[in-house]
Amino acid sequence: MGIVVFVIVKQLLILAYMTAFLGVPVGIAGFVTTAVLIFDMITDPLIGYFSDRTQSRYGRRAPWMFLGVLVMSAGMVGLFSVPPGMGMNANLAWVVAFFVMATIGFTMVAIPYGAQSGEITQDPKERSAMTGFRMAFASIGILIGGAVLPGLADTMGYPMAALLVTPLMVGAVWLSLWSIRKAPRIEQAATVSLSGMFGLVFANKAFVVLVLIYGVMTLAIAMITAGLPFAALYLIVDSGDTMLSGAAEALTTLSLMFATFVVGSILSQAIWVLLSHRLGKVGALILGLSLYMVLLYTLYTMLPSVNVTAIAGMFVLAGMTNGAYQQIPWAIYPDLMDVTRRETGIAIEGAFSAIWLFGQKLANAMAPAVLGLTLAAAGWQETTAGVVAQSDSALNTLQLSITLIPAAILGVAILGLALIYRPMARRALV
Repeated sequence: MGIVVFVIVKQLLILAYMTAFLGVPVGIAGFVTTAVLIFDMITDPLIGYFSDRTQSRYGRRAPWMFLGVLVMSAGMVGLFSVPPGMGMNANLAWVVAFFVMATIGFTMVAIPYGAQSGEITQDPKERSAMTGFRMAFASIGILIGGAVLPGLADTMGYPMAALLVTPLMVGAVWLSLWSIRKAPRIEQAATVSLSGMFGLVFANKAFVVLVLIYGVMTLAIAMITAGLPFAALYLIVDSGDTMLSGAAEALTTLSLMFATFVVGSILSQAIWVLLSHRLGKVGALILGLSLYMVLLYTLYTMLPSVNVTAIAGMFVLAGMTNGAYQQIPWAIYPDLMDVTRRETGIAIEGAFSAIWLFGQKLANAMAPAVLGLTLAAAGWQETTAGVVAQSDSALNTLQLSITLIPAAILGVAILGLALIYRPMARRALV
């Protein structure tokens, strides 16, 4: 929960914040966001390496997470606290500095956290159940980052809103550390070199292929997330006479969409655990992504819309299909860690976690730039007032960018899972 708040902030709010409130052209804002996220990827292998080699009375992972969430939270508050009266270049420099700080803190938490999924249990079914609980709490983080924070920002400004949610972020990470203080873990620090460590990871071919396919999936989801604030302003304009019109007015349309999305995601977690047991993890994931494609096509036919209730219903279904993407890959990749540990006797879960997040972060880094350049090419107009008149071409491009284009990308991921990954995994996991 604590980690996902910042994940949603960087995917959902930073691009819109720069273009709608700081007056930064959308192409430049997308490039800046992408540049910072690419820098973040450089730190992943280092944090993974150092956490694998850490020795302390609290284990290899806890010290990094304990300090990292403080750095992440401070950076998030800072990036939304741009002093008034500065020029565009100064605004950009301020945002970039604190964005870099926040992403380094995020890496200090996320890499060691992901590594623990390979240490706490080696039972594949138990990992699915554990990941289901994990993603249910992640959905609450989505609600805080995507619904609560924008709502608070509308009433009291972004700096105060970010400050108010930081105790939830810090408290969630620290509570998780306390709660698993007696859980199984690997105490012995790895002694292999940096190059040797990542050589072992890349020798696991099935894992590398899964990383790439997961990155493809994430690109689709990240494009939807980055475009959603624009859609809430321009494509979902409530008529005011539907069942949820009052909620949309009280929460804002964007917050309502995320709230309904989270409801669907939480409701689906047990379903995807059950389907993973019945169909196998890969089969359940392919089913979930296929349903996601159908939903995105349906949403394309419904937009633009003045019926916020109907669109909220679609977002409940979107949350349910997104639950497969959220949960199942995170339950698959620890199984592949076991292959390397079984063959070599070396425990380098931090290195695996770093490379696992590489595909996700690369996709998250690319999405704002792709969306920004696509909208800029269609003539999208930046503003400091929140909303400005946009051309039909720009609005049509936005509609495609959050529906049919992501659906096509998910189709590529499905083909990769069925034709490339599944045969490799069957051989590796024998």
